[in-house]
Amino acid sequence: MAIGIIGGSGLYGMKELQITKSEKVHTPFGDPSDDYVFGNLNGKEVIFLPRHGKGHRILPSELNFQANIFGFKKLGVRRILSVSAVGSLKKEIHPGHIVFPDQFIDRTFARTSTFFGNGIVAHVSFADPICKDLITTTSEAAKRAGATVHVGGTYVNMEGPQFSTRAESHLYRSWGASVIGMTNLNEAKLAREAEICYVTIALSTDYDCWYEEEESVTTAAILEIIHKNVEMSQKIIKEAVRTIGDDCPCGCQTMLANTIMTDPAVIPHTIKNELAPIIGKYIK
Repeated sequence: MAIGIIGGSGLYGMKELQITKSEKVHTPFGDPSDDYVFGNLNGKEVIFLPRHGKGHRILPSELNFQANIFGFKKLGVRRILSVSAVGSLKKEIHPGHIVFPDQFIDRTFARTSTFFGNGIVAHVSFADPICKDLITTTSEAAKRAGATVHVGGTYVNMEGPQFSTRAESHLYRSWGASVIGMTNLNEAKLAREAEICYVTIALSTDYDCWYEEEESVTTAAILEIIHKNVEMSQKIIKEAVRTIGDDCPCGCQTMLANTIMTDPAVIPHTIKNELAPIIGKYIK
């Protein structure tokens, strides 16, 4: 069982990682962000995907989330560790801390976050969007790696690419949200439809602009913290991969059961064929 990892290309610069190949994957939804990079780490097969492409060339709103997650499914991935930078909405979550959110608020408006449509309808439960088993395994791994860890909390997914206004930042804090980012909700929705266990490893890079004791967030400041966090991210991944088992009692891998509302007889054959990796065990 391969473990999928989404993040920056710096994540696969580990000495212990033996890269075996890279592979371009074709999907019905177009091209993923980049080639998938295969390797062996702590005796496990891992598959990396640079979310924004090598060189960080794709905006959050331009990401082909469907292709990225479908590609992992097509490659047989059953667990995804998603590493991303976030802004902190709480004073106790300092820059450099690691957060494992277990809820999301969707503030996006220009993205597609489902594999369905075009003749097939499904409604998947998303009440608890993060795999309960994977969040426990990875957060414990982060603690062993020496990170300062916050388990649980709400991730506000904004559209971007601009950062928040101060009014928006205060609004999200009034909702009790913990962090803000631009990518992980869409990945989590699609991973749920693909019946892949998913967890967010959120790297706090800055206080969002609500925190007026410091200067408003700048890209330069964020990049400095991100560079400092690369080594810790690698440590967390190495430790998490070592402890993730083949079996997961979470139920994520049966979440599509009884959710497809469309009569199979009227689903176009092209859609059945294209979505076979997703729906094949339920719709023939």
